[in-house]
Amino acid sequence: MEHAVLFDTYAYVKKLKSVGFTEEQAAVQAEALKDLIDEHLATKKDLKELELRLTVKLGAIMAAGIAAVAAIVKLA
Repeated sequence: MEHAVLFDTYAYVKKLKSVGFTEEQAAVQAEALKDLIDEHLATKKDLKELELRLTVKLGAIMAAGIAAVAAIVKLA
């Protein structure tokens, strides 16, 4: 899945080093955070795709409901 989230690992490593992390600790922390963002953060594109899928499903449910009501009315 493509993500448009930008995370500046260099700036993050620099900040961690400024408060006492070693280069290695900061780099590992930055990589772990980058992986977390890439795997679990929804982008605007993800949310738009979800909205579209939900809209299509709602439309199908409404059409089925209308068809069921029409069939009941016809039988009555």
